[in-house]
This record gives sequence, C-alpha cells and structure tokens, in this order.
Amino acid sequence: MAGRGLFISNYQPLTRADVAAMRDDVVEFSKFSAPMRRFLSEFADSDPAKGPDVCGLECGSASDRRGAVEESAVSAGASPISRIRGRLRSRIWRRICITAGRSIRGCRCRWTSWPAGRRNNPPEDTIPALCAYNPLHYMELPELFMEFISSMTGKSPSTTGAGSEGALTKAPFNALPAVFDLNSSFLSFVLCGYDGWLSSAGCIGPRVQVAHDISLLVPELFSRMSPGERDAGALIAGGYLEKLVDYEFEGEMIPASRLGYRMTGKFMRMFFGRIFLHPDTIFTPEMLRPELQDPRVFADSVRVIAATHARVAKAYFDDGTVGLAVPPIRALLEIMAHGASAEGWTLESAELRGMFTRESVLAADWYAARLDAKQAEDVRRCEAALAHLQEFIEDPRNELAVAEIGAGQRVVEVRAYLEKVSAPSYRQLLVGTLGRQAEFRL
Repeated sequence: MAGRGLFISNYQPLTRADVAAMRDDVVEFSKFSAPMRRFLSEFADSDPAKGPDVCGLECGSASDRRGAVEESAVSAGASPISRIRGRLRSRIWRRICITAGRSIRGCRCRWTSWPAGRRNNPPEDTIPALCAYNPLHYMELPELFMEFISSMTGKSPSTTGAGSEGALTKAPFNALPAVFDLNSSFLSFVLCGYDGWLSSAGCIGPRVQVAHDISLLVPELFSRMSPGERDAGALIAGGYLEKLVDYEFEGEMIPASRLGYRMTGKFMRMFFGRIFLHPDTIFTPEMLRPELQDPRVFADSVRVIAATHARVAKAYFDDGTVGLAVPPIRALLEIMAHGASAEGWTLESAELRGMFTRESVLAADWYAARLDAKQAEDVRRCEAALAHLQEFIEDPRNELAVAEIGAGQRVVEVRAYLEKVSAPSYRQLLVGTLGRQAEFRL
C-alpha cells in the first residue's frame, strides 16, 4: 500500500488536507506502519504543482469504503472526538464494559441471519417464470438447502438464459465434488444456528419490477432489528411471517411449501416502517402475495422451482456423489430427485426435519466419524512434519541451516502439538466444528 504504481479498488481518495488532518491526530496516526506513515507524510508535505501527485489525491490503508458499523482506524475528515463517541456507542450497544482493555475490533458481535439474494423474472418467450417470491422469505434448513443445492437463478438483464448457476454448480472452478461443499455448508448452518433468508431482486410477481432495490435494502432492514427481533422463531410466533402450503390449482398439486415463510403486512409495517414513512405505499398486497398478480404465473413459477430441484439433485445420482453426502443432505437429495427418501420420508416428515437440528447432528455417528477423521488427519500431519524435520536435521548438508531456522526448537513445538492433538481432550474440543470429510472416494 505504501508503494507506487498500484491499482487500488474500493479505497477512498484523500486530499492533502485530509492526510494532514490524519497526521495531526498523533495517537491514531501512530497505528500505521512506518512505511505508511512516511508515505502519507511525504504526500501531505508535497507540492501539488510538482511530481506524480499533481492530482492531489492519495489512498491510505485505512481509507477503504467498507461502510462498516465501526469506523476505520483512521477515517478522513473524522475528528478524534467523533471516533471516541462511535466506539463508546459500540461498547454500549454490545454491553461491553467501558473500561475493558480490549479494543472494539476484538469484540464479539454475533450475527445469525443470512439474507441471500434471489433473482426473479417474469415469463419471457422461452424463459420460464420464476417470480413466486415476495420481498423477503425465511426458509428452514431443508427448504433452504434445496435452494442452495439447486443454485437457482432468474434471468439476468445481461444474459439470455436462466436456471441453475452459482458456486456449488460451477464444477470447473472446484477440483472436488460439490457434495463436499454441501456437507460443510450444512454443518456450518446447523451447528451455528444460522437463519436463512431470501430477498428478491429483478421483480416481485410478474408485474412489479424492482431491479436490486429490495435485495440491497434488506441489510439496512436487518441492521435496524435487534437480535431478538431477527429471530425467525419469534417472527413466526408473532405473525410476522406466514408459511406457504401446498395447494391445488387446476387439478394439480402445487408444492408451494418449498418457498418456506414469507413476510406479512405486520412485518412490513413493523420493520420496514423504520426505513419508510409509509411502507404500505411501497409494499402493496400484490407484492406481499404475488399470486394475486397472476395465479397461473405463480403456479408456473413454483413448478419451475420444483423441476429445477429435481434436475440438479439427479446429477448427484448420475455421478455417484450422493453416496458421499452426510445423511441429512442425502435424504434431501433423494426427496428432491424422487419425491421421497429411501426411508419413505417426504419434506414434511418429522423424521427428516429432525435430522436438520443441532442436537441430532451432535448425537449422530456420522458426525462423530467426521471428528475422528479430523483428529486423525491432524495427528498424521504432525507425524509427517516431525519426520521431515528429523530428515532435514540429520542431513549433514543442512548443518548451518538447522541452526539458522531453529530446527531443534521446531521439533519441540511440533512434538508438543502432536501430544495435544493425540489426546482425548482434543477430540472433545472438536465437538461443534465442521470436522473433516470422512470419505473421499470418487
């Protein structure tokens, strides 16, 4: 960052006056590295009419445009008292003792809500409809992972197609089968207690175009909700979310339950009212219930969702990787592809939904096998490291290098770590982690 000829993105340009003000705050300025302090000081003192900095702008390593809750270490134009007030507010909000020695950067701020963006599109020529979602949906883990597995998307203005895309379906960018990522993602959500949400982009129903307005607005919405208010269970109990259910349309059962829960008018008034003066003029009944715009298009959209779920899930059977999925994901893939699991469970079965709980995972033999595999791999790596170090030390050609890198001390440290990871107490420490894929056969 203190070099020349850099291409820098997402950093705020600073004028000489900005940098001079930063330097005047001696305490904060001292937090920069010596090269960065020298770089900024030279820029602040330079002649605007001379040299390569004639534009009068520079970037500092603390002047990025993150827009985070907490200010950067040194923000252009912010007075010291403003930074102190900001940090004090953060401590009060997080209930951290004002006299605590640790900085606000090290303070824990738990976030359990993960709103993903959903691109929607109305029917267009050969492009099928995908516009059954209202502005914000909550999905329990089975429905959420049906979405993640299918990686479904609507038509983008810059592309000609729609369907399944995303990180879990772009095989050329992943040397391992996608099922390994699915296993880890599932464990991350279920063990950490994350709530999964989908926000709409593109359109809401076939007649309301919203571009990215809603999906970009949702982080603002969640930032204005307390942790208790963001809790999906409390929102459901309070009538802020309504569950979609399967229904019959023109003699066909439409599996609308796969859309999970959607926000209600009560949610709109309570929470979007913190952003808009009259949220009801923005979120009309036809937006909250897209089927009111066109019942046939709504039903077609749900059919497209179910068909995409089945098509993508069948690929895991075609390449045999379904056998590498952890049992909850395996059962879900079977339901997506065939309508029921090998045990005869459907999406509504209590047995299936029980597999998607933290308590069930922690008690499962397959999860214990992942932890055993993790411990065994840590032991193996330590033993391999010791063997390589010993071989390096015993080679007479490395006599000088052994002393230079402190190889003897490294052996002591690796042996100590090996003793740690071999102990039963280390295995207990792994409970609640992702563990390791127990089987890698292809």
